[in-house]
Amino acid sequence: MSKAVLPVLQKRYREDVVPALMQEFNYGNIMQVPAIQKVVVNIGMGEANDNPKTMDFAVDTLRTITGQQPIVTRSKKSIAGFKLREGRPIGAKVTLRGVRMWSLLDRLLNVALPRIRDFRGVPAKLDGRGNYTVGLREQLIFPEIDFDKIDKVRGMEITIVTSARTDEEGRRLLQLMGMPFQE
Repeated sequence: MSKAVLPVLQKRYREDVVPALMQEFNYGNIMQVPAIQKVVVNIGMGEANDNPKTMDFAVDTLRTITGQQPIVTRSKKSIAGFKLREGRPIGAKVTLRGVRMWSLLDRLLNVALPRIRDFRGVPAKLDGRGNYTVGLREQLIFPEIDFDKIDKVRGMEITIVTSARTDEEGRRLLQLMGMPFQE
């Protein structure tokens, strides 16, 4: 039986990040070291209320970037101020784990973020439980998106869910993984 090839970022996590975090935070057991559990990619589609065809483009964009079929999220309540009815499609999301998660993180850190014009790093604000969300203004920073096939420039949120207990541990984990935080 051949040994499976690990994604580059996952290999770096196991060989470099885990020992560094164990030493820095004085963990007694390797299972205490924070890990990345999943990555959720989300596109909010407020304009899908007016033009339902735009949802197809958003789903196709997410499928191209992640390599996995997105699910369409629907509104839970009716909100008159937003002209929104219960059950209407309002976004699309994909939850990635395993090899696809590591692959997307690798492309995000090493290809997509450096392609942003005038990039000075991402904000270092975590959610209080060690999880991190980065908002992207356009999907074109991913090289697999064909410029000619998009209908509109769309933003998205990428949430990295970690097993870190505190923001300090989560921030350090992401720094060691290569996340370019602002100074």
